[in-house]
Order: sequence, then structure tokens, then C-alpha cells
Amino acid sequence: MRILVIGASGSGSSTLGRALAGALETQHFEVDDFFWLPTDPPFQNRRPPEERVRLMQAMVLPRSDWVMSGSPIGWGDRAVIPRLTHAIFVTLDPQVRMARLARRERVRYGDRIDPGGDREASYQGFMDWAEGYDRPDFPQRSRRSHLCWLDELSCPVLQLDVTQGRDTVLRRALDWLGQGAPAAREAGRIARS
Repeated sequence: MRILVIGASGSGSSTLGRALAGALETQHFEVDDFFWLPTDPPFQNRRPPEERVRLMQAMVLPRSDWVMSGSPIGWGDRAVIPRLTHAIFVTLDPQVRMARLARRERVRYGDRIDPGGDREASYQGFMDWAEGYDRPDFPQRSRRSHLCWLDELSCPVLQLDVTQGRDTVLRRALDWLGQGAPAAREAGRIARS
């Protein structure tokens, strides 16, 4: 199985991806590791799209099975889509998701994101971008763009609301994967659980 777990920033796609990879005894990869150049602090400089694809083709895509978390939409489509056997779209209430992100950024950067801190502007820009995900008119990565992209996939797609907690979500994903792909997608619609 070659599974993509996709969703908004802070929705739990990485958490589910790591858990699935552990349960399936395969490797987990983060799209961000291909998208961003390694920097300290992280997420400062984008890797050129052709280099991202080249790295994915060398490290991930030739493998017979893997789990990948994140959004390769736009730059990684031609490399990733043909190899996918399953996709899982994770969703979470926007207020809960934004609160999670704020906590995560606080843990990651501490008081550097406070007013006057050296990460204040970056933090606010990131939070504004992340909040835009649920707006229908948002011109960047959004729920709408993810759903449109997922609808074009030929592999089965499962939508999971992750509010039930990590163990329940993992069990539902594993049950879906174990039941076989054909039953999960009918008439171009995304299966929901």
C-alpha cells in the first residue's frame, strides 16, 4: 500500500500517518521534508519544485509501500498520484485545529512568537495562512482545493473526522484499509467515516 494522508495544517495528518506506518510496519514520510530546505528555525526556505520531486522519486516513490503525510498538490502531482493506492483526508473543527496549532507553535518557539519576539511576524503570517484553509474563497491550499484534488484521484479516498481521538481514528483507517479498496469509493464520491 502507498497511502497519502492529507489535511489542513494542525488537523493530525502527520500523527495519523506516523501511526499508520507503525501499524503497517512501513516507512512514514513528511511532504514538508521535501518541500522545505533544512533550516534553523525550520520552514524558512522552499526547495525548488524539481528538486522536491527528484528527492521523492529517489527516496520514497520506488518503494513498494509507504505512508506519506502532507500536501504534494501542484508540484508533486505527476510523481505521486500514479503511485497512490489509497488516500485519507483528515478533518477537524477549525477552532480546535487553530487552538492545536497555537499550542504547537508555542511549544516549538516559546516566547519568540510573543509581541516583539523575533518570530512574531512569521507566527502571525503562518496562523493567518492556516486559518484561511476553511474559507471557500481562499486562493492558496484550502479544504476546497484538497477536496477537488482528491475527487480526481483514481484510488479510494477516505475522509476521517479526527475528533474521536488518535486510537479510534487509527482503528477506523486500518479497518478501511483491511476491508479492501473497491468498497470505499463509489460513483466518484469520497467515503466518509
